[in-house]
Amino acid sequence: MVLPSTAQYWRADVGLYHRVQQFYAWQMQLLDDGRVDEWAATFTEDGVFAANAHPEPVSGRENIAAGARAAVAKLAADGLVRRHWLGMLTVAEQPDGTIKARSYALVINTPKGGQAAVHVSTSCEDVLVADGPDLLVADRRVTRDDL
Repeated sequence: MVLPSTAQYWRADVGLYHRVQQFYAWQMQLLDDGRVDEWAATFTEDGVFAANAHPEPVSGRENIAAGARAAVAKLAADGLVRRHWLGMLTVAEQPDGTIKARSYALVINTPKGGQAAVHVSTSCEDVLVADGPDLLVADRRVTRDDL
């Protein structure tokens, strides 16, 4: 993804910025609460989830949901609670109406009865589209800092 100029980000409409920020708070809480089908519904039907930790991008809402279900099940089996903490959000509305959003995300694991620890540090670049009053992720690129 080619990032727009710096000015496009810091001049983003405050209302749009808050809308995107609220969307991410809600979306990540769905995933962290294990509400995988609701979380996957925040992607377009043909959405893409790509990560440098995965060999290939995952395409399609159902495939994204299947991957998330497997991850949530493994966390439960391992006795871990996972939280995603997003920050340093930048937002830029594009001429075609899509929204480019970039954030840093810390993924925090807490073992039952144990101490929370940062699992990975990442950056996340999304292309968001409006779906009525809602937003959906059309394309997500997650880059782990350690890879």
